[in-house]
Order: sequence, then C-alpha cells, then structure tokens
Amino acid sequence: MDKGKASLFTRFSSQVAKLAGKPVTFMLAALIIVVWGITGPIFHYSDTWQLVINTGTTIVTFLMVFLIQNTQNRDSVALQLKLDELIHVTKKARNELMEVEDLDEKDLLQKKEEMVELSHEVEDEADDEIEEIEES
Repeated sequence: MDKGKASLFTRFSSQVAKLAGKPVTFMLAALIIVVWGITGPIFHYSDTWQLVINTGTTIVTFLMVFLIQNTQNRDSVALQLKLDELIHVTKKARNELMEVEDLDEKDLLQKKEEMVELSHEVEDEADDEIEEIEES
C-alpha cells in the first residue's frame, strides 16, 4: 500500500500522535511545568504568569483531542477491516458478524450473549472430547 497517498492531515496527525506518546515528550512537558513553577516567584505569581500556563495547556489539549481522535478513528477502521478479513476467510465464521460495529447497543449485547453461550457450548464439547480420550 502506498503511504504517499495519505492526506497531509492524516500524515500530520499520525506523526503528532506518535510523538505525543513518547517518553521524551512527557519529559519535555514536565520540564515546561517545572520551569513555569520556578519562574513563579520571579513574576510574583501574577495573573499573567498563571494565564500563560492555562492558555498554553488549554490550546495544546484542545488540538490534541482532535488529532488523537482522528488517529484513533483510522486505527479502529483499519483494525475492523483486518478482523473482517479474518472472519471472511474462516470457514466456520458467521459472516453476520462482519458489520457488528454498526449495531446499536441492545443488539451488540444480544450478540455478546450469543457468543458467551457459544463459547460455553464449545467448552462443553471440548470437555466431552477430553473425557472420551481419557476413557480410551
């Protein structure tokens, strides 16, 4: 797949999300807070001194929410496509689950109950097979 076809915003948001998750980024943010705290006495803990950190953190937080959400949305779609492909190529899989992410919460809970029941049936079958093997 050609990564060069991704939009500028897609590439930018992916890079920012990757950078935001690195330890060095956390350390830089912590350092900024420490420097800001140290400068408090110099600026006599003024309203402007407080406004600088409040404005800066608000802007960064506001923008990061949208960038990270964009990245998470794309990652969720990509993961769903990969799971759909696995369902598609598995002979015993129920294809009705390929679009399960589009169901409402009530239907999702019903599907979950069905899957739990199915897993218990599979466990029971496996236990029966183990007993048969042990008896022979």
